[in-house]
Amino acid sequence: MRHSTLALKNLLKSALVFVFAGLLNISHAAGLLTPVDASYKSLEIRDHLVDVTIQDGFVITNVDQVFTNPNPVDLEAVYSFPIPDQAAVSNLMVWIDGQPITGEVVEKQRAREIYEQERQAGRDAGITEQKGFRRFETSVSPVRANSNTRVKIQYLQPARLDTGIGRYVYPLEEGGTDENKLSFWTATESVQELFRFELTLRSGFPVDAVRLPGIADAVVSQVSDREWTVLIERRGGVSQISTPSGSESDEHTVVQELTEGLGLETEENILPPTPTQGNSVSDLTRDLVVYWRLAPNTPGSLEMTAYREPGKSKGTFMMVMSPGDDLAHIEEGRDWVFVLDVSGSMGGKYATLADGVRRAMTKMRPGDRFRLITFNNNARELTPGWVGFSESSVQEFSSVVSSVQPGGGTNLYAGLEKAVRALDKDRTAGIVLVSDGVANVGETQRRGFLKLLERYDIRLFTFILGNEANRPLLKALAKHSNGFAINISNSDDIVGKLLEATSKIQHQAMHDVSVSISGVRTTNITPKSIRSLYRGEQLIVMGQYWEGGEVIVDLDAKISGQKVNYTTRFQLPETSTGIPELERLWAYAKIRDLEDQQELLGRSEDRAQAITDLAVEHSIVSGNTSMVVMREEQFAAYDIQRRNQKRVEKEIAAQSARTQKPVAQRAVAVTGNAGSSAAAKPASEPMFQNSRPSYSGGGSSDLMWLMLLLPLLLISGLRKRAES
Repeated sequence: MRHSTLALKNLLKSALVFVFAGLLNISHAAGLLTPVDASYKSLEIRDHLVDVTIQDGFVITNVDQVFTNPNPVDLEAVYSFPIPDQAAVSNLMVWIDGQPITGEVVEKQRAREIYEQERQAGRDAGITEQKGFRRFETSVSPVRANSNTRVKIQYLQPARLDTGIGRYVYPLEEGGTDENKLSFWTATESVQELFRFELTLRSGFPVDAVRLPGIADAVVSQVSDREWTVLIERRGGVSQISTPSGSESDEHTVVQELTEGLGLETEENILPPTPTQGNSVSDLTRDLVVYWRLAPNTPGSLEMTAYREPGKSKGTFMMVMSPGDDLAHIEEGRDWVFVLDVSGSMGGKYATLADGVRRAMTKMRPGDRFRLITFNNNARELTPGWVGFSESSVQEFSSVVSSVQPGGGTNLYAGLEKAVRALDKDRTAGIVLVSDGVANVGETQRRGFLKLLERYDIRLFTFILGNEANRPLLKALAKHSNGFAINISNSDDIVGKLLEATSKIQHQAMHDVSVSISGVRTTNITPKSIRSLYRGEQLIVMGQYWEGGEVIVDLDAKISGQKVNYTTRFQLPETSTGIPELERLWAYAKIRDLEDQQELLGRSEDRAQAITDLAVEHSIVSGNTSMVVMREEQFAAYDIQRRNQKRVEKEIAAQSARTQKPVAQRAVAVTGNAGSSAAAKPASEPMFQNSRPSYSGGGSSDLMWLMLLLPLLLISGLRKRAES
């Protein structure tokens, strides 16, 4: 068996090295400061500096850029950038007369009026506004002739893990959902002098691996079993770090990605480990993805962090629940309908889409059936009704999928409607939707989609592609149908993302999930509804509390119709000042809940005002608010309080204090408050008895699956190489 396994691996190595050599997609860069007047030369990016800290269940990203205006006149420029899922813009800083000025959040229309008044008066000003689903634009004026302009953006987001794997994406690819904007993004896509990406990971549980797919000049360093750092540094497009070159390094990348994705033991790897993999970062056209993997047998847990200032009436808490591996494998045959977006906005993402779907088809079992539906302006079926799973049927219809050329509009509703009408009521079924969700033909309102799903008992499993995807719509559809949604970047390990999805689909799920908190008075709990929890998923619950004391937490759900309960208890601190960022994270989660209600129930002035008030109080850019920067004396002239300036100063001080302390080891049942002397007391009994799910223990069955996959990979690789 040992020789057979090695032979399979060597065959995989030879084939996959060839295939992955062609996995390059043409994309457009985001984060470019571009003149409003297109007759002027585009600004150059002199420096692009990124600093990321992952700790205490959330991520802080600071992006510091210096732009050079090569034109002989002052001008106005726009800086556009995507933001990761569930991230909140918390600070805009523009350097005026050599001094950094922190922005303040005000109501959206007023912010625009203030910026225009300052711009027309010739005074330095900037504004950050939310555009579309998850894109933000910063306008700066004036950008001085033949001079530099420095802009710094900060955003916060939860740090999520799935099946023991953490994932951070620094989005650089322009979303491409607006066809008219493709011609706009022709500015410089490379850094002239210094590109630096620094990431610090501080984990309460041991981390046994960190990787950056496709980045050869990344230096990954292990400080301890719970602290890692990543550094990428280039000057003038040239890496400052020595990296291996040649085909052997490329082969190592392929095999290492494959074996790590399958969870194979290190001694079985064909090549020894290396800290560098893939291609160097030389431009700003591809997302940068960082993965980290928890050590095997990491226990299921409930982790809690809290913030409550002395004298304040309410504190803020965040609970991260990571259930143990309690969900059984599903054995009976199922029906699967793959609904594929082939509209024009998917042009740069379709290869990634098709690869994921083809590989998912190979994971079916005897007794499973599938149908393939595509949609752009209209919907059509590629299969002649239900097709039974077999190696030959997968190969046949994979070729059909590969031959499709994206184009046209996005009639998402037509695709879903065709899918649900094709279902067999006598069989368990699921719909796999792969799209960016930018519906612009036919039904486009969320309520219309939800009414369609309510007529059928169906699980919707959604792959969300692109930085400007309509995540709010796609996630709402998945949640409403008790399914799940997975974000995918062109820079992701597609094998890994496939394992993530199929692991969930092939196991039982928790449905009718609810969380109750008793013992102390709490309020404003978010999310408002949970519905389902799949294998490997975390549940993040945030809220406010009035006083410290013992808290009892119950997680109730149903698994295959049977009720289950998980419970634990711990102490919420009376005072805890180590993590002030929790207030913003909670406020943004609450804003998203309110925005979802607006979509489902219709616009309400009360809800709209609540969104505005929360965003202004906690200095968050939203659909109702913007952040404006101007000369310091002008804030007083417009009677704008310096709330954000004070908040930023408090957060920076807390961040500095946290970095001075060693990483605290997490308790199994509950986490204390990092950076605070008031640590929570661990529960006497863990909430979850089993270790978390993981991908370990792959082996020969997964290798046999990949043997079935090889012909599809070869087709995909050849097609991509021909297109490049």
